[in-house]
Amino acid sequence: MAEQHIPTEITLHKQSKSLGLAYGEKQYKLSAEYLRVYSPSAEVRGHGPGQEVLQTQKENVGISQIEPVGHYAIKIYYDDGHDSGLYSWDYLYDLATNQDNLWQDYLNRLQQAGYQRQTQ
Repeated sequence: MAEQHIPTEITLHKQSKSLGLAYGEKQYKLSAEYLRVYSPSAEVRGHGPGQEVLQTQKENVGISQIEPVGHYAIKIYYDDGHDSGLYSWDYLYDLATNQDNLWQDYLNRLQQAGYQRQTQ
């Protein structure tokens, strides 16, 4: 069985709208926007390859709360009402360790769609 990457610490930073993840000595800070646009929900990912839905207007989304789901995931509640999709430990680790590439891919897809991010 493959190694499961379980965070040693999860911290919700409501003011900075981010989630802190620790894996031993390694620390990651993932913005709510990043987590929201990469939600593992069917609303975002679709029901199969090629059915992904590009998320826009998520620049100011925040996280209302997080809750554990068994011993394998967390559920994130966003202040835009989105709360479907379970973030497994392995998916969170993938988002954390590939953040730079995934974020750039998202920005590229926004640009291709002609969407201009509204930064604060």
